Amino acid sequence: MNSGGHQEHEGPTIEIRALTRRFGPVTAVDHLTLTIPRGELFGLVGPDGAGKTTTLRMLAGILAPTEGDALVAGRSVRTQPEAVKDRIAYMSQRFGLYGDLTVLENLLFYADLFEVSRKERAARIERLLGFSNLAPFKDRLADKLSGGMKQKLGLACALIHTPEIVLLDEPTNGVDPVSRRDFWRILYEMLKEGVTILVTTAYLDEAERCNRVGLMHQGRLLALDAPRQIKSLMAGDLVEILVTEAWRAREVLAGVPGIKSVTLFGHHLHIAVEDAARGLPAVQAALEAAGLAPREARRIAPSLEDVFISMVERGSGATHERAA
Repeated sequence: MNSGGHQEHEGPTIEIRALTRRFGPVTAVDHLTLTIPRGELFGLVGPDGAGKTTTLRMLAGILAPTEGDALVAGRSVRTQPEAVKDRIAYMSQRFGLYGDLTVLENLLFYADLFEVSRKERAARIERLLGFSNLAPFKDRLADKLSGGMKQKLGLACALIHTPEIVLLDEPTNGVDPVSRRDFWRILYEMLKEGVTILVTTAYLDEAERCNRVGLMHQGRLLALDAPRQIKSLMAGDLVEILVTEAWRAREVLAGVPGIKSVTLFGHHLHIAVEDAARGLPAVQAALEAAGLAPREARRIAPSLEDVFISMVERGSGATHERAA
């Protein structure tokens, strides 16, 4: 997507330095510091209220920081917010598609908005339609598209000016699994062309697809590393059990010595223990005593979600980080 775009600058694509944003007494983003190199797919992960959207709005030059700064493509979001906007694509959760315009008309509108020259726009639009698999639907009204297709059209419109950095705020929220997979395929194709992508998501399974992730909670980073390395931060072992009365089993296990946390995943419970060899028999014994013998019980490798929950419950304020 970078052909015909801006000339590359030296140094990291995004450099965030103690970036902070307060809304009255509430600190939404609290001294966030991280560096994202060129061509990385970086995931900012956390629940609603973690500060992800506020962070992206500051990086996009839309919201001024209360403290700190960030350099985006070498431009300061504090002193040069308008210069930042020329170098990025920003796709918010409510990206402004026009429902009474067709797919093609939306792309032409954004080409006008971003002042793409008449000479370049036809080739770019043709490429974006092919890139997003929207070519067969170019004459369909945006309002008549599925949720997943609307997201792909939003991305195509955001990319019309061939930016070097793409900021995506929960782009697959509420989108069906097949469309989510298609959307990530498009992101991987963009990476091959040297585009830097920062994506926020509440889906921790999606974060596994990123080169590195930052786990964010209450405006702070709990961990910053490649997904595999973050999983290794889980203290102790993790046990999974399948039990009929999961809620009741959770209450029973909450008081068992040696159990650090118990998290509900459907009919399964994920139980953090200091040592599986001792912890698993203790879990089974406690449940059997309560008349809740588990149907399955085994040690498992932790997911990012398990690690995140464990860190939040430990109240970890330290950031575990591996440099880019």
